Amino acid sequence: MQPINDRVLVKPAPAEEKSKGGIIIPDTAKEKPQRGEVVAVGPGKDDNKMTVKVGDTVIYGKYAGQEFSHEGNDFLIMREDDILLVL
Repeated sequence: MQPINDRVLVKPAPAEEKSKGGIIIPDTAKEKPQRGEVVAVGPGKDDNKMTVKVGDTVIYGKYAGQEFSHEGNDFLIMREDDILLVL
């Protein structure tokens, strides 16, 4: 899969199964992860180079990107501008 323009393909980190105190969190109460690993990067847009690269761990906005599944794996496709931080 190859994103176009300034798009980035991210594999979200799994949601937390337990709280810090050891309480199991039910599926209905799990928060959507806001961290993930960059899987693919587009070429950029309007001669602007992309600042993220494949393998980077990133933090993105809570409602950023479009979710989709491919071959049983969940991914997010988002603009590079939706990424807040590279860890």
